[in-house]
Amino acid sequence: MTEGTEGTDGGAERDRAELARLGYAQQLLREMGGFHNFALSFSIISVLTGAITLYGHGLTHGGPLVMTIGWPLVALGTMTVALALAELASAYPTAGALYHWSAILGGNGWGFATAWLNTLGQFAITAGIDYGLALFVVDTLGLEPSRAQILGVYGAILTSHAVLNHVGVRAVAVLNWLSAWYHIVGVALLVVALLWRAPMASPGFLIQRYASDGEHTYWYAFAIGLLQAQWTFTGYDASAHTTEETRDPSRNAPWGIVLSVAVSAVVGWIMLLVITLAIQDLPATAAAGNPFIQVLTTGLGATLGRWMVWMVMVAMWFCGLSSVTSNSRMLFAFARDGGLPGSALLARVSPRFQSPHVAVWVSVVAAFVVALWARAYAAMVALSTLALYASYALPVLAALRDGKLVRRGPWQLGRWTGVVRVLAVAWVAIITVLFVLPPNQLAGYTFAGSVAAIALYWFAWMKPRFKGPPRLPPL
Repeated sequence: MTEGTEGTDGGAERDRAELARLGYAQQLLREMGGFHNFALSFSIISVLTGAITLYGHGLTHGGPLVMTIGWPLVALGTMTVALALAELASAYPTAGALYHWSAILGGNGWGFATAWLNTLGQFAITAGIDYGLALFVVDTLGLEPSRAQILGVYGAILTSHAVLNHVGVRAVAVLNWLSAWYHIVGVALLVVALLWRAPMASPGFLIQRYASDGEHTYWYAFAIGLLQAQWTFTGYDASAHTTEETRDPSRNAPWGIVLSVAVSAVVGWIMLLVITLAIQDLPATAAAGNPFIQVLTTGLGATLGRWMVWMVMVAMWFCGLSSVTSNSRMLFAFARDGGLPGSALLARVSPRFQSPHVAVWVSVVAAFVVALWARAYAAMVALSTLALYASYALPVLAALRDGKLVRRGPWQLGRWTGVVRVLAVAWVAIITVLFVLPPNQLAGYTFAGSVAAIALYWFAWMKPRFKGPPRLPPL
């Protein structure tokens, strides 16, 4: 991730000129360096959020083997998607990101579908992150785990993220930088504490199979358990969504995408293996209300275990903050091109704070509505995974249809471009099938209904009205 001359007036002018060449004026505050861009996606992936809030899901659907081979399997599949998106991010560094790429490469209909799917996925992923944190807060504080109590805590968390994203663009950038280091140090502390204090099982425990659902075969349960890893590996498109706030984005955004996935894969796998080895009683842990808290309190003792849980919850808060940042930029970019109801309002930028403030608040309100829709946490995260990965696949598929239309940025895959794109689309197809199977039918029905509604809205109303982003000739 280059920093070099990014801070110079020449670098800033070059970035403004590149954005103008892509058809837009500089409106957002461009102060992110390469590490800040990486930190945003790394914070949204957040192995201390996804891997932990869904730890129980993975444990009951596959057991230790899901952590041992399921995580690296998903990481490899995800890396093909990340590489394909990174190459496009280098060629088209705009805040619209995936939506722009699909529209330019496939046409306005492709862009419209991508934007709506990404927006739906962004709403759902913010909901999954912050609702998961609310569940942890209620459990850790010993509050009544009623629906009203959880929603109250959830609303307070969302509000804190909205306020910061509205008034503190610079503060959010600093917090994202802090978040990346916090996650790395936090994982290290968690691993060291468990290795130091908790009794460790033998390495053979890591290949043990376990499934609490006796209605299906083990390998069916294992496939469903992959949702734990796949939901964790979402949100890295944030590096592309914030290219208009990143210096030298055609280089820094691609590296932000790829490195956030790679670092998360390694760090998260080490963490999961150690947590799993610290399990004292597999059936009892899987049956616990919160298996992760169960592992920490039994392995580290009540006091140290609770401190570690609080450390993890701070990481979850950072993750939610980054998610709202990415979500609001997608809304802003789509509204800027007239793709949403109330676009003129959603595309406003605060003169004082240089943030898309209306889009920020709409993002958190929509995330709250998602939580009202889904009582089952797994359904919430499955929906976000389905919608986001569909939006990831569409621009890659559009590029596959006619590679001659693709502009070339400085970050390229060379002769591997076609192979990587095919693998990326194939991986998305596989996980789309997996995550609509029982017990995630609600997410599947909602996703199918959403796709149908988007198609109806497009053909019945928006097709003759939506102009899409500025069209550019290939380089």
